[in-house]
Amino acid sequence: MRVGVPSEIKTNEHRVGLTPTAVREYAARGHSVTVQAGAGAGAGFTDDDYRKAGATLAPDAASVFAGSDMIVKVKEPQKVEWEMLREDQILYTYLHLAPDPEQTKGLMASGCAAIAYETVTDARGGLPLLAPMSEVAGRIAVFSAAETLLKHNGGMGLLFCGVPGVAPARVLVLGGGVVGLNAARMAMGLGAEVVVLERSIPRMAYIDEVTGGRVITRYSSIGAIDEEIVKADVVIGAVLVPGASAPKLVKREHLAKMKPGSVLVDVAIDQGGCFETSRPTTHEDPTYVIDGVVHYCVANMPGAAPRTSSEALNNATLPFGLALADKGLDALKADPHLARGLNVLKGQITYPAVAQALGLDWSDPFGVWAHG
Repeated sequence: MRVGVPSEIKTNEHRVGLTPTAVREYAARGHSVTVQAGAGAGAGFTDDDYRKAGATLAPDAASVFAGSDMIVKVKEPQKVEWEMLREDQILYTYLHLAPDPEQTKGLMASGCAAIAYETVTDARGGLPLLAPMSEVAGRIAVFSAAETLLKHNGGMGLLFCGVPGVAPARVLVLGGGVVGLNAARMAMGLGAEVVVLERSIPRMAYIDEVTGGRVITRYSSIGAIDEEIVKADVVIGAVLVPGASAPKLVKREHLAKMKPGSVLVDVAIDQGGCFETSRPTTHEDPTYVIDGVVHYCVANMPGAAPRTSSEALNNATLPFGLALADKGLDALKADPHLARGLNVLKGQITYPAVAQALGLDWSDPFGVWAHG
């Protein structure tokens, strides 16, 4: 199969769809890989690294899209990119379609098969292609919160870890999944007081075990959020409903009860955000203030660490990507976990949560194949 890797064009996105190590694996299986010149530069990979791995370099994205059967990316395609996609082409990347009707309609119009990293599953019910970026995002969220708390960044002027005789920041984490656990452990390691709200009792028991009881866990409820949010210096939103829009757990009226200069970090912003007042921001201009509360809602937090993020992402995506290159869409028929990654096929939405979020019809992918 002809595999293409264009440069990422989303603002401040420096990750790359395939690392040179991954390219070498594709080449060893007999696949041709075309990489846009400079695509890996932001993550520290040179064009020469790709040549040595067996890739061909292309001068621009148009050449990559035109000459490839499968496009491997990191972030959701921008308008100029989805307009280059075509029928019978596979797109393999993060999509986050639920809060993005424009992109969804663009992918449907292209006729391509769009496979979303974030909805591929595993035998344990996990999301293996989302997990590595969730780990990175959870950790970066804490660093970002600590920096934002400083006075010159708009925060209340609180040192995250405190000093002897002065209390550290109190951090409230909404959700105890991969993002939430990584955020909690990082915040705990930096000396903060940490509370995690979670609804899974076994998950709370696990968090208690792995943190040695140093993280406070509470069952997540409206009352618990009301009680904890007034005490928090930092709130990290880490809730996830796979493929669907994130629930709005923090309402506008909560902000008036929060400490002036406190910080909200919305890691769920890719799925629409879990704070009612959230809107996507960039690394160039990451924050804004509403009712005295600083919001940090960068939509590609792992993009701040592109080398680590690209390598971690490729470790997870490579086996599924190789299966797609080897078998095409038949790989989805052979692997129900990979099949759950299929969000759009032949102009139809094939992931129920996306269709529900956007008020559109859902089609069984196997029925689409049968009639395609």
